[in-house]
Amino acid sequence: MAQGMNPNKMMKQMQKLQQDMARVQEELQQETVSASAGGGAVTATVSGGLELVSVKIDPAAVDPEDVEILEDTVVAAVNEAMRAAQQMANERLGSVAGGLSGLGIPGL
Repeated sequence: MAQGMNPNKMMKQMQKLQQDMARVQEELQQETVSASAGGGAVTATVSGGLELVSVKIDPAAVDPEDVEILEDTVVAAVNEAMRAAQQMANERLGSVAGGLSGLGIPGL
C-alpha cells in the first residue's frame, strides 16, 4: 500500500471503481456496432457485450449455386463486428480501469 493512503479511502475508491465498471458494462450491453462485408452484401450488428444482435443479407447476395461465398461473407461481417465491439468495450472499460492507478497498488 502506498504510504499515507488511508485504508478506508482506498476501500471507497475500490467500491466506486466496481460501480463504475458495472455501469459501463451495462451501458455496453445497450450499444451496438455494425460491420459489413462483400461490398455491403452482409451486415452484422454486435452488442458491446459481444452478442450477435442481427445479420442483414442483401437478397442479391443469395446465389443458390454458390452458398459458400455467402457463408464466408457472413463470417467476415460477424468477425469484423465482433472485433469492433471488443475494441469499443476495451476502450470504455480501460478508461474506467485507469482509476486504479490512483490507488497506489503495486503492479496496477
